[in-house]
Amino acid sequence: MAADAFEETPPQSDRLTGYDERHLVIYLRLLDAAEEGADWREVAHIVFGLDVTADPDRAKRMHDSHLARARWMTEAGYRQLLKPHMR
Repeated sequence: MAADAFEETPPQSDRLTGYDERHLVIYLRLLDAAEEGADWREVAHIVFGLDVTADPDRAKRMHDSHLARARWMTEAGYRQLLKPHMR
């Protein structure tokens, strides 16, 4: 995916969003990479298609905010996937 397919930061909501649904696979990739101890720069380049050396602050912000949202999905958001009437 190209970097323009992503928001700078994912929506911060206590509800599952369309953005979350569209990026579930990305969230899983971020969680897997974090679990494996992958370098965030490599992950931002591979997952988001970012040139990390050109704008490292933006790349770090995108990586960290999306990883945080992915973690939220594992703690709370997944429940909303299981119960469509909650959306």
